[in-house]
Amino acid sequence: MSKNRELKEAKVLAIKEKFEKAQGIVFSKYQGLTVEEDTELRKQLRDAGIEYRVFKNTLTTLAAKECGFEEATSIIDGPISVSFGYEDATAPARILKNFAGKHKKLELKGGIIDGKVYDAQTIEQIASIPSKDVLIAKLLGSFKAPLSSFVYLLNAIKESKESKEA
Repeated sequence: MSKNRELKEAKVLAIKEKFEKAQGIVFSKYQGLTVEEDTELRKQLRDAGIEYRVFKNTLTTLAAKECGFEEATSIIDGPISVSFGYEDATAPARILKNFAGKHKKLELKGGIIDGKVYDAQTIEQIASIPSKDVLIAKLLGSFKAPLSSFVYLLNAIKESKESKEA
């Protein structure tokens, strides 16, 4: 086997491992971004713990097929970047959508969230879902509000009884 083929197989294996490890993957068209814009995007993604890479389409397509994401091969066309979210499945979509709102050259092409392939429109809808931490905070806040009201009511009853006794 040639050295070149061995290198390509190793790269496909590395990409496949990223596909399997990631909870959320978003494909985006980055052509037309300036170096400054691309650097800004990479920084935002890195700060959020998202890996942003550009691979050869043929290698990415092979890795996607090996992982069982044949539907994603239609998304992988032209100059495509791949963002891997390992902790939060929706984080890559959220950050890329926000960035694309300010920089029209960036275009979401589609993605894979929790093992399911989605088109660009659905990925944009998924991007509007708050992060897991925000959802948990909202849930805890909704639990806390009635409890706080109940404690306030009990305290008011106690103070009322104490003022009558005095």
